[in-house]
Amino acid sequence: MEKFDIIIIGSGPGGMAAAYDLAASGKKIAVVEADLWGGTCPNRGCDPKKVLYGAIEAQDAVQQLEHHVFSTVPKINWRELMAYKETFTQHVPTEQKAGLDSVGIQTIYGQAVFKDEHTITVAQQEYQADSFIIATGQRPAILSIPGKEYFETSTEFLSMEELPETMIFVGGGYISLELANIANSCGAEVHLLHHNDHPLKGFDAELTKELIEQLSARGIHFHLNESAEKIVKQEKKYSVTLTSGGELLVDRVFCAVGRIPNVENLGLEKIGVNYSRKGIIVNDYLQTSVKNIYALGDCLEKSLPKLTPVSSFEGSYLADLIGKNKQEPIEYPTIPTIIFSSPKLAQVGLTNEEKLDAENYEVQKLDLSQWFTYKRINEPLVKATIVTEKATGMLVGASVLGNEADQLINLFTIMINQKLPAEQIDRLIMLYPTVGSDLGYLY
Repeated sequence: MEKFDIIIIGSGPGGMAAAYDLAASGKKIAVVEADLWGGTCPNRGCDPKKVLYGAIEAQDAVQQLEHHVFSTVPKINWRELMAYKETFTQHVPTEQKAGLDSVGIQTIYGQAVFKDEHTITVAQQEYQADSFIIATGQRPAILSIPGKEYFETSTEFLSMEELPETMIFVGGGYISLELANIANSCGAEVHLLHHNDHPLKGFDAELTKELIEQLSARGIHFHLNESAEKIVKQEKKYSVTLTSGGELLVDRVFCAVGRIPNVENLGLEKIGVNYSRKGIIVNDYLQTSVKNIYALGDCLEKSLPKLTPVSSFEGSYLADLIGKNKQEPIEYPTIPTIIFSSPKLAQVGLTNEEKLDAENYEVQKLDLSQWFTYKRINEPLVKATIVTEKATGMLVGASVLGNEADQLINLFTIMINQKLPAEQIDRLIMLYPTVGSDLGYLY
């Protein structure tokens, strides 16, 4: 039976970060993967989605300047776009595995099941380790309704060779909105169902409303306070019965009602690792209820955003904890989040205005559409909400709706985490005219 210092279950960004750092510290490492090497993000998640979204950004930039600079707006060729996407994804599993092999990390393919706290079984072979890191990620949840077998997920969307004429997205989270925006911008008729009238839970409510209005104006049909109750196949189409009793007949139906941690098939109950339907329960050291078993990433039960860079951060933390015997509990920085839509909606820090104490915080709401940075490219909708602490004047939160929201929120994230006062920002000289040179007017 082969023995290792640490076995990592899952080869996504978090598992990979831990594996490389631990190997560099001299530990004997193995990584187990039951699906695609590299995990969801580079294969069927963030990376391919962002490649598709890049075409939407380019189209939007031209559309804003139509009749000013450009006479026509080019149409997106879905087949060519998907072929371009494949140039980024098709070699990922091979390259990710080769990267591990090249630094002496053993790769094991198959489903890992714990036999005891120091032993796993993979494809009828047993492997032992002093410690384990569980980094198995999540998978899409499927709404349990009659006809649920006809649901597809983001996985199928990101591999469609042809763009359907009509489709439905069930769910009002960021995955639905991002993919709906891509499909709509490429020419499909898109319907989005959400069970209440507050999509994008956790994002700034006022800016979310503005975003939904903007996406509706672009042609996405929002059906709020609606959901899918039944799906029936009718020849090559699908009839979807709505909560209200209405029906929609479409070519494809995508379910995006959340994601489920991949924890059920690991044999955790047998060895006493505690978990809930929201994921594995860990302490401030990412340690499970079994002291030599740790967990990270999207398979955790946690309130923090389940994002790729958060998983990588946790992987590097565990490499220091286990490989370098560092003793400090994990301490997360302030984490930004974003919806890659048209326009983008991004935020960081304290943003829930209803929960902010007016005595302690000042909230500014700004319309930036007439600022030169945005007016020069004829961007029609740019808004920001800035939250500062009255006692110190420090920036503590921000939300931005606009095409440059990601760049601006990244700058705000640095400012919040580094606790930069306004006077220090005023002393910086930024490239002009850019979103950076606007900071002194925003804060």
